This record gives sequence, structure tokens and C-alpha cells, in this order.
Amino acid sequence: MPDLDEFDAAMDNQPTARGYWVRGGLLLAATATIGVLQYLTPKTSAHWLYILQRLYYIPIVLAGLNMGTRGGLAVALLSGVAFASGTPAIWTVSRVDVLDQCLEICIFCLVGLVAGLLTDWRRRQEVALRRTTHQLHQAHRELQQNFQAMKRAERLSALGQLSAGLAHEIRNPLASIEGAAAVVQRESESEERRREFLDIIRKESRRLNRLLSSFLDFAKPRQPNLEMVDIDALLDSVLVLARHAGNGVRLDLRKQIEPGLTKIECDAEQLKQVLLNLVMNAIQAMPRGGSVTVAAERHETGVAIDVCDQGEGIKEANLDRVFDPFFTTKETGSGLGLSIAHQIIRQHGGRLTIQPNSPQGVTARISLPLQVVHRNDQDTNSGSR
Repeated sequence: MPDLDEFDAAMDNQPTARGYWVRGGLLLAATATIGVLQYLTPKTSAHWLYILQRLYYIPIVLAGLNMGTRGGLAVALLSGVAFASGTPAIWTVSRVDVLDQCLEICIFCLVGLVAGLLTDWRRRQEVALRRTTHQLHQAHRELQQNFQAMKRAERLSALGQLSAGLAHEIRNPLASIEGAAAVVQRESESEERRREFLDIIRKESRRLNRLLSSFLDFAKPRQPNLEMVDIDALLDSVLVLARHAGNGVRLDLRKQIEPGLTKIECDAEQLKQVLLNLVMNAIQAMPRGGSVTVAAERHETGVAIDVCDQGEGIKEANLDRVFDPFFTTKETGSGLGLSIAHQIIRQHGGRLTIQPNSPQGVTARISLPLQVVHRNDQDTNSGSR
């Protein structure tokens, strides 16, 4: 795309010199033709002489509209000369005086000047409009370039955070495995002691395997297998699984569903994974027991599913970070559960939000459309948000 100076130079050259002179020559020829016809017309034909006199305005106006002020005045002056050359015939027939002749020539010039000024103003407006359009195109292009640069920077930043978080999470199990292996290598240790540290190695190895599996699920989530799913039956299966995770704590798991709630298009296994993760988080947030309510209702153009608890809640400063990978306030946990849940809901064309309750606890809301819009979302894996 040319720069602004080249654009202005191109506009200044409009119209081109060749076209200018061609149009000017044709209009001058038309004016001279009218003058010749006026001169050759018999003085007794006053009606035709009057018509020829009015015809001078046609090339004057055309010159002003096509060639601007200079062209309009030039043709107007030539028309005045041609008109003055034929006026003896007019005087003889219509008896106009010299003042009328000068006034007619002045009107010629005024018409040419007005037409030319209007044309020059229109061209200046066109140049200003094209200049503004050109500047807007440049600004849009620079904005797109900056946006792409910001997206690349955001992806690099997210990659760095993921790498740092994964390295931090792997370091502790590796340290435990290394320490346990060193103890096992000592011949002085008893058999019972060696079995104890071998159990540590197996436990930390399983922990690493779970961590890497979760990371892979986050980094490259599978595409949802869409089908029409009954929300009521899905919530029942989630609550059945969650009831076995109470560990003796007094829990009140409730289900509230709007009557006649329609089916939605989703991946049943993925949505069950998300809901179970949210319910388990709610249970873990209430170590002394409490109530967890799972509710579903029609919401705008889709369905909203809420998981509400009476737990310790989330600090306001952490609300913007709950979906960040490897962010967790628990002593144990990878910090990838909510990140994976967030991505799954995004793949379904929905939203996952977490808001504090009053006076305590939080509500995690899943907003899903009735049908998933099939699209290629290139940004799904670019970050956790």
C-alpha cells in the first residue's frame, strides 16, 4: 500500500493533463462553432439568434463541471468574445445596447466561475474523503498487526507460565523419588524400610502420571462427541458418583431442575467430567460438611447449570485466576481441573463462571447453548481464558 505522500501526489494529478486538454479542446471547439453559427445567421432571424445566444451556457457549464474554475472561466471568456463578435446582428434586430452585451458576458463569466468553484469544492471533498479512507486503512492494518503481535506475545507468555507451572509440579515428586531411591540403595536399611520407600516411589510415580495426563488433557483436549443429552439423567449420574466421595462428612447433595427442561447437544462424558469436578471442589471446600445444590434451568437461548456450595469461598483477589493452569489454593492438586473444565465448556460454545455467594460459598455456573455452533476455534488452545 502506498504511503500518504504518494497518495496525495496521485490525487493532485487528477484529472490527468491529457484528459484535461482533450476535454478543453472539445469545449472550445463547441464554443467556436456556436459563434460561427451566430455570425452566419441572418439578422432577420432574431429567434434563432436568441437560441444561439443561450447555447453558449452549455459549454460554459460543462467546462466548469469538468475542468474546474480555470476551465469554466476560460470557456466563458471565449464565449463572450464569440458573442461580442456576432452582436452586430443582434443589435440590428433586437436593439440591445452595449450595457446589455457587457452584462451578458459578465453572466457568462459568473456561470463559469460558479460551476468551476462547485467542481473544485467537490474534488477537494473527494480528495479529503479518499485521504481519510487511506488513513483509516493504514490505521486498521497497523491495528491488525499490533493485535497479531499481542496474540503471539500472549501465547508465548501462556507457554512460559505453563512450562514454569509444570516444572514446579514435577520437581517435588522427582525429589521424593530421588530421595527414596537413595535410601533403597543403602544396604544397611531393613527390608521393611526399603518397602516403605518403594511405596513412596510408586506413589509419586502415579502422581506424576496423573499430572502429565491432566496436562495433556489441558494442552490438547479432544473434540467433543456431540449428542442430544437429557440433563436430568446426567445430573443424577454425577450426584451418584459424588455421594461416594464424602469420606464420612455430613453432606446434603440436592438437585433442582426446571420441569420439562429440554435436551441439549453436548458430549455427555465431558460434561459429566466438568460437573463432577465442580461438585468435588464444592465438597472439598466444606471439610465440616454442608449443602451442595446442583440446579439446571432454561437460560436465555440455552441452559444454565449451577453448582452452589456453602464452603469457605474464594478470595476476591483469586477470582480472576481460578482458571489459570496450575493455580490452586489446595495443599494437594495439580491446579488443572478448572482449566480443563473451562476449555471443555468453551469447546461446547458455552461459558464457565464462578461468583461468590452471600454470606458464604461460591456458585459455579455453566451456560450452554441448546445446539453447539460448529466452528474452527483456533484460539481454543492458545490459553486458559
